[in-house]
Order: sequence, then structure tokens, then C-alpha cells
Amino acid sequence: MEESLALIDAIIEEHKQIREDIEASEYIADDLGAVSELGRAAGGFEPATLDRKKHSVQGLQQSLEKVDKELKAHFEREEGALLAVFEDYGGRTFASALRALLGEHQELNDRIAKSKQDVAELAVGELSREVWEGKAYGMRTYISHTRKLLEAHAQSEVELLQTLREELVKRKGA
Repeated sequence: MEESLALIDAIIEEHKQIREDIEASEYIADDLGAVSELGRAAGGFEPATLDRKKHSVQGLQQSLEKVDKELKAHFEREEGALLAVFEDYGGRTFASALRALLGEHQELNDRIAKSKQDVAELAVGELSREVWEGKAYGMRTYISHTRKLLEAHAQSEVELLQTLREELVKRKGA
């Protein structure tokens, strides 16, 4: 039971880290939009603005890659070891509730993959300024919405995890 409690605690902490990392991606995407606005205000072509765009795109690629790796590892733990804990100690109701949340993982993975694809298209640098800016704006909005979906998903999981955790602590003490 101690291992199960430790796993629950670790997964709750992972939620916090993933939230911080997707917020960092969103911040970088917002910075990318600000760079575009600076470029437009300065007449659209300044080497410093282009360098900053390139740096921001690279930073966003790295940030999204980090989020992607963390999410995949996190989801694997939830779909494997955590589900087993829920099935062993939580009964049908808890396990069923967790399975419903696990069903959201594919959509979240797909959203991160799409964001990575979008930023890769920006990195190529073959788009006109207007298309690039439109794509960057759309990507910023998409990443922001993905962050909100991830936060809502994580909050639901944390509530379920905390409920099972309380049950396990009661059983342990009895």
C-alpha cells in the first residue's frame, strides 16, 4: 500500500510539473506573437527581429518537445501502474472513473503533436510574413486552449487521486 500511496503522490507532483512546462510553452508562443508585432511596427524586416523570431521558434520547439516527452511518460504511468492501483484498491467505481479520464490522453497527445508540427512549419522559414503571422497566431491560440484542456484534465485526475489516497490512508490506519 505504501508503494501505491507513493505512486499517487508522484503523479500529483508530475501534474504540477507538466502544468508549469505547458505554461512555459504558452509563454514562448506569446513571445513569438510579440516579436511578430514588433516586426510589423518596424516595417517588417529587421535582422534583430528575424533573429528573435528564430530564437523564439527554436525555444518553442524545445519546450513542446519537453512537454511531449513528459506527457508520454506520465500517461504511460497512469495507464499502467496507476490503473492497477485503482483496480486493486479502488473497486469498479474508481477504476471506471480513471478509465474515463485515461480516454482523454489520446486527444491531448494529438494536440501536442499538432503544435509541434505547426511550430516546425514556422521554423522552416519558407512562409510569407502574412502567412507566418497568421499561422503563429493560430498556433498561440491552439497552445493556449491545449493548456486549458490539460489543466482541466489534470484537476479531474488530482481530485480522483486525492479521494483514493484518502481511502487508502483510512484502510492503512484501520
